[in-house]
Amino acid sequence: MKWTWAALARRRLPGVFESEVGDMADRGGGHRLGWLGAGRMGVALIHRLLDAGCDVTVYNRTRAKAEPLAAAGAKIASTSAELASADIVFVTVGTSQDFIDALTGPGGLTSGGRAPSVVVDCSTVSAEASQRVREMLAGQGCALLAAPVMGNPKVAEVGRLTFAVSGSRSAFDTVGPYLDMLGAGATYVGDGELARTVKLCHNLFLGVVTQSLAEITVLAEKSGISRQALLACLNNSVMGSTFSRYKTPAFVNLDFHPTFTSSLLRKDFDLGLAAAREHEVPMPIASAVHQLVQGLVGYGFSEDDFATLLVLQARSAGLELASENAEVSDGLEPASRD
Repeated sequence: MKWTWAALARRRLPGVFESEVGDMADRGGGHRLGWLGAGRMGVALIHRLLDAGCDVTVYNRTRAKAEPLAAAGAKIASTSAELASADIVFVTVGTSQDFIDALTGPGGLTSGGRAPSVVVDCSTVSAEASQRVREMLAGQGCALLAAPVMGNPKVAEVGRLTFAVSGSRSAFDTVGPYLDMLGAGATYVGDGELARTVKLCHNLFLGVVTQSLAEITVLAEKSGISRQALLACLNNSVMGSTFSRYKTPAFVNLDFHPTFTSSLLRKDFDLGLAAAREHEVPMPIASAVHQLVQGLVGYGFSEDDFATLLVLQARSAGLELASENAEVSDGLEPASRD
């Protein structure tokens, strides 16, 4: 669904008068937005809202990281509690404890006795931490949407990020237009913390697909086929995907600058396989890949990109890899907002 500011202005949050919404729409945004956490992901997403003309106030624990956003039109808050006057607050923080502290701790978002109407958490935090914060926010009349992102900051910059979202359906309907501005689409998956499980399923699939891609790439190279040629053919076939194109430069040129580290992928495999045990779901392939990801950490690749699965596969096949130093596209182009 495509949104105009006039349509967005009609999607009024409880407690926001029509005249206020009209004023905000005239400024280029339907609601007052807050953003808590200005790391690489947060900055990329904040810029997308500012580029769309939204009214955004930003708080980051290290103020210097947020201040450059002022040149793009953001207001900079001195405390997270200042964001409580916004209608909607987005959150991108690092850990579950960061999430709890930033929202409900001393000096946190709700420490002044106020809360926004909706908080949208785009971080990857535990379901337990999210549920704890959800219950505390509900007591202040604030709805929490779990909206973990699928992608990394580079994907965010070009508008290709996607979201799984769970929580109040009415809150999702209100926030949906902003999520559309932030990326390529948001999928409502149900109540409570279900979006957290969707993110784990996504990352289990991510690891399994990458291992499979590594296996066929090594087979092709040992047969005398360049990695560039194999992946060019694959990417043009029905088996090609946004992901296979995105990982092509890493596989061809052995550039393992992290977009998602092996240690983070291991963490998500730990959580995903624990969920599988809880629900009595056998996952033989994911379990095997879990051990290979553990091997990456053991071999010292914990802070490298998980595409180093290619290196591990090559070693097991007795293949010494070298960069092909080829110009290859990652397939990322900015998504159209038209």
